[in-house]
Amino acid sequence: MRSQGGAVQSARERLARRLRALRAERGLSQEALADLADLHRTYVGSIERRERNVSLDNVERLAAALDVDIVELLAPT
Repeated sequence: MRSQGGAVQSARERLARRLRALRAERGLSQEALADLADLHRTYVGSIERRERNVSLDNVERLAAALDVDIVELLAPT
């Protein structure tokens, strides 16, 4: 997937950007999202900083916590 600048954007980058954007749209802190997804706050932060490879199970938990389809978390920004 190419970004606006033409560079290839990894799934990890797309997930980080979409997660941060959707969380902000809903007015949630990393801690609040982590609580909703039953994950640790530092784990959510590390996902947003692109430091983690995230399991599909955890992507599903985050999508459910944000009330979006899992595909939305991997959509290009």
